[in-house]
Amino acid sequence: MTKPIFIRIPIDMGTWMLTLYNSLARGIEPFEPRKRGRVKMFTCGPSIYQRPHIGNYRTFLFEDILQRYLEYLEYAVERTLNFTDVEDKSIQEATKLNMDVLELAERNSMVFFRELVMLRIKPPDHNPRSSTSVEQAVSLIEELLKKGYAYWYRGNVYFDPLKFEGFGKLSRVDKSRWPQGKKRFHRDTYPGNRWNLGDFILWHGYRKGDTIFWDSPIGKGRPAWNVQDPAMAVQTLGFEIDIFCGGIDNMVRHHDYVIAVTESVSGKPLSRYWLHGAHLLVEGKKMSKSKGNIIYPDELQKAGHTPEEIRFFLMYRHYRKRLNFTYDKLKKTSAKLKLALGAVESLQGAAGTGTGDAGVRELTGRLRKDFERNMDNDLDVRLAFDDMLEVLLKLKRLADSGKVSPQDASDAVGELRKMDYVFQLLFTDNTAPHAVT
Repeated sequence: MTKPIFIRIPIDMGTWMLTLYNSLARGIEPFEPRKRGRVKMFTCGPSIYQRPHIGNYRTFLFEDILQRYLEYLEYAVERTLNFTDVEDKSIQEATKLNMDVLELAERNSMVFFRELVMLRIKPPDHNPRSSTSVEQAVSLIEELLKKGYAYWYRGNVYFDPLKFEGFGKLSRVDKSRWPQGKKRFHRDTYPGNRWNLGDFILWHGYRKGDTIFWDSPIGKGRPAWNVQDPAMAVQTLGFEIDIFCGGIDNMVRHHDYVIAVTESVSGKPLSRYWLHGAHLLVEGKKMSKSKGNIIYPDELQKAGHTPEEIRFFLMYRHYRKRLNFTYDKLKKTSAKLKLALGAVESLQGAAGTGTGDAGVRELTGRLRKDFERNMDNDLDVRLAFDDMLEVLLKLKRLADSGKVSPQDASDAVGELRKMDYVFQLLFTDNTAPHAVT
């Protein structure tokens, strides 16, 4: 993989603006929302038939960092994080456990929200579920049938991608390989990173023995996965969104399906920016039940790591680069965080008589400038933290030698608090983007 090239976009002398890697454009672009000062953001939530693992939380954390930094920049962010609670896998898992599908989803959702709090991830403004957006999904399907993008076949409804101009524009589907004969894909999801070249399912028509279904204007059945996310996005944010986020695995099939469904109905681009987070590996291998290497946040807590150390490890690598988990790497990042926490403690206890003549004010001024420069570069959290730590350690040395006055220390801590609204690592009560105490 080639090293990403970061581009600084100047607004005027000494001022820079946020740039993000847009998967749709395959490059770094300046961020400009549709409406000034406001951002609509859809973040693909978990398939809640099972507990999210640390790989899932890495994605949710990069999205949390993005939201918090936008708020730091004084944008009003409206975010949806959805739950997929009714689909093939959840039905299979519930059957295996002899549970009701929605009961299983509720059990796992409670764990999820508890761990969001533990990892200091902001709760979403909207948390729709597949099971609560059926009416909207049916409405989309009805419109797609009316416009000729979708059709009935043996009791199910399918979407014909070839009817949608520009299909596959996100993941660059090679449509020259499209089969001549009609081919249909009946399942909600398919493993792997290959493209299913054919028509995808929108509606599972009722079959005798089905355990969960709805009565609807188009008959009994349930919406398929790839119309559920469009329904939940439209239901909460409308047909025009600023940022659509998810894991890199959503690039193949899923997000192109979401685009096709929504844009076929509205005739408008769904989202200006598409952001995708890279995978987390464990000891160089993909996490899976078969490998027995799935790790959950509470396991790391039981191993002696604080929630802040877990959060820091998961965010301390660029979100578009793969992160390889090992306990040794977690130990090293935890040590770095403890170094920063110790420096903050020294500053908070500063009782010197210095008045900035030793460069204290100059160092304090660097904090925000370095932070914004790095974060504006496609959310370079690692460099933002490292530059902050470098300055922080210099301030600590001055504080320890009595050269930092309480006022200068308070000014530096105030800057750190503003930055830590995004990091959520240094202070326990940092809930406002521009809080200064």
